[in-house]
Amino acid sequence: MTADERLAAGLSLQVASAAVALSLPFAVVFAYVLARFEFRGRTVVQGLIDLPLVLPPVVTGYLLLLFFSPAGPVGGALATLGVDVAFTWLGAVVAAAVVGFPLMVRAIRGAIQSVDIRHELMARSLGAGRLSALWYVTLPLARRGVVAGCLLAFARGMGEFGATIMLAGDIPGETRTIPLAIYALGQRVGGFQRSWRLVLLSVLLSVAALILGEALEKRWSRRDEH
Repeated sequence: MTADERLAAGLSLQVASAAVALSLPFAVVFAYVLARFEFRGRTVVQGLIDLPLVLPPVVTGYLLLLFFSPAGPVGGALATLGVDVAFTWLGAVVAAAVVGFPLMVRAIRGAIQSVDIRHELMARSLGAGRLSALWYVTLPLARRGVVAGCLLAFARGMGEFGATIMLAGDIPGETRTIPLAIYALGQRVGGFQRSWRLVLLSVLLSVAALILGEALEKRWSRRDEH
């Protein structure tokens, strides 16, 4: 691999990992609320979370750019703190986090719903607060869904293109991830012939995420049997 290809691969891993870390706390909160509570507007909240799944990624990126540009409501506030999101590495992380968020929430929500609520009620009857019961009882029992959600979001982040190019741009060495590097090569004469290494690496990383998830599932299944 060339130096540029290694840089794009390393940046993709960093962006996808940071996106998972950024999304996970919020995904747990929203998944728990949607799994355990009935409230007015629940369908609206779920619909807003799922919106990146049905919107074209470029539209998602456009909306993110409106929010996180220096003239936007969020980007302007962050700019006063010296934090720039648009057309930076952080923008690539935000884009990957947003498009992977619905997958993470769905996986974690399903896992929490499969946990018998009586375990939480028992913990609370023994003096644990709601957060303590969630942290020490529910999440350990729902760990398969949490891990599955993280792996899905990571894989989605590795393959993110449309929202990233809108919010973060295609800046070599800063925001050019594997998909953007493949696209850039495809615009050059003979570029498709030179992009096979990045394509192969993308496939291998995706397969590795699936294998890791399957291995963890089998390990936990054997542990539960004992």
